[in-house]
Amino acid sequence: MSRTLIIIPAFNEAPALGRVLASLPKKNSFSLCDVVVIDDGSTDATSTIAKSKNVKVIKHLINRGLGAVLATGFAYARKKNYDFVITFDADGQHKAIDIPKILKPLYLNKADVVIGSRLLNQTSMPFIRKIVNYFSNIFTYILFGIWTTDSQSGLRAFNKKAFSSINIKTQRMEVSSEIFKEIQKNKLYLTEISVQSIYTKYSLNKGQKISNAPNVIWKLLLHRFS
Repeated sequence: MSRTLIIIPAFNEAPALGRVLASLPKKNSFSLCDVVVIDDGSTDATSTIAKSKNVKVIKHLINRGLGAVLATGFAYARKKNYDFVITFDADGQHKAIDIPKILKPLYLNKADVVIGSRLLNQTSMPFIRKIVNYFSNIFTYILFGIWTTDSQSGLRAFNKKAFSSINIKTQRMEVSSEIFKEIQKNKLYLTEISVQSIYTKYSLNKGQKISNAPNVIWKLLLHRFS
């Protein structure tokens, strides 16, 4: 049976992490599932909670950012020879029942990368998040020539070809758009699957902020033309 690594980026996620880890499946119709929590320099009980759930923990000594976390997770997946990788946020926004849905196109060899889109057929996303996401989608398309309905989704799936060829160079939130550059460069086949999201006060305080958009745009421009 195939093996999937679920990568959980975590920075000070003690309030939600235990519940998220408890929801994750050990296997599904397509694969056995392991979990690795990448603790990105947390100063709370994130690592302790993760270890109490008997999952692998890799800890960054300082906070390096989402891009660095995903690079660490992809490197671990390559080292351990996994067949698929899933990225799954630690804030409780995603639903574990969507994991088989985004794995299926990979298992059937119909895609190399699957984006779990919160906007494909959904309208529950708060308005300000929709605005941020929409302009992020446009900017991603202008820079990298790939249209997506949800460039900032944290729920993604990659087959071995994809996570072995994607070379993450950015350190922080700009990685969500950089992934599309790598999809284009490596001629990976992309598809989107509609997923459901849970928005709470806690999860809305996490993730991409509109105030951070200029910084993300500047870093992507530097990366695009470097």
